[in-house]
Amino acid sequence: MGFDKTGRYLLTISHKGSGVFDSANWKRVARDDAKAYPVKGIAIGIGPIDGQRIAVTEIDYDTGVLELQCPTGGFDLSYQSGMITVKSARK
Repeated sequence: MGFDKTGRYLLTISHKGSGVFDSANWKRVARDDAKAYPVKGIAIGIGPIDGQRIAVTEIDYDTGVLELQCPTGGFDLSYQSGMITVKSARK
């Protein structure tokens, strides 16, 4: 998973393809079933971030957890066992 530079769009990548979610409402705004795995931690965006190079964080396969912070610092994401949890990082 990785955010565009603005933090608005979250790019997700799996063995089933790629998706883009709008962080304003967490609705999926783009989907592509083609396999397009990251190369050296970089994936290419689709939909509203088409063609953008997105830095992505992969699952820690030892723990099964993926943790990621929005570049604006507004929230943190955690992925575990097929579930993404969003937590506000602002105090």
